[in-house]
Amino acid sequence: MQSAKHSMTVKTDEFFRKADQLIAAGRFIDSKGWVPATSGNFSAKLSDGNIAITVSGRHKGRLQADDIMLIDSKGNSLDGKKPSAETLLHTSLYQRFPDVQAVLHPHSINATLTARLFKHEIVLKDYELLKAFAGINTHETRISIPIFGNDQDIPRLADKVENYLDRHDHAVYGYIIAGHGFYTWGASVDDALRHLEALEFLFDVEIRLHGVTRL
Repeated sequence: MQSAKHSMTVKTDEFFRKADQLIAAGRFIDSKGWVPATSGNFSAKLSDGNIAITVSGRHKGRLQADDIMLIDSKGNSLDGKKPSAETLLHTSLYQRFPDVQAVLHPHSINATLTARLFKHEIVLKDYELLKAFAGINTHETRISIPIFGNDQDIPRLADKVENYLDRHDHAVYGYIIAGHGFYTWGASVDDALRHLEALEFLFDVEIRLHGVTRL
């Protein structure tokens, strides 16, 4: 039986709009081969501070409305469904960055190879496509995407990400988890998706530039 908390939860029109956006994003990301099997997870913040997030274990290219659930700002389920084990990585970003309204986490070949090639961070500079990122209006810039070791202890991994963000005051648009995938975010699902596409392209360019022979 669901708890009283679960039974009192009402999913709003805003929730269903955000759910539709996550479903559409999932289909697009899957069409690129960036979320194989049941990998990845996506979320979007609602105006009341609650979060729409993908249910654990669902194929992201075949999401239905029932595959998007509701959690509170701390990651607690509000509808009795089970969120991703990596939910804390989403909620910590929302807590740190008030302007962030969506977080996307694919598991792509490019992110996996990038972590093998660059180990601790990848620096992207002097690319026209850097203007795809919020706040950047010239190719004459550089961004750093940190790379963290994979860890099944999600609170410990979240702490490593938080410590990195505490120590770096420059804008950070994403991070890679080695052998796993990457996280990026934005002021809307569309903004986060734009960042995701740009990072995928730039990771691909750097991999080709440096050559997989270094692996």
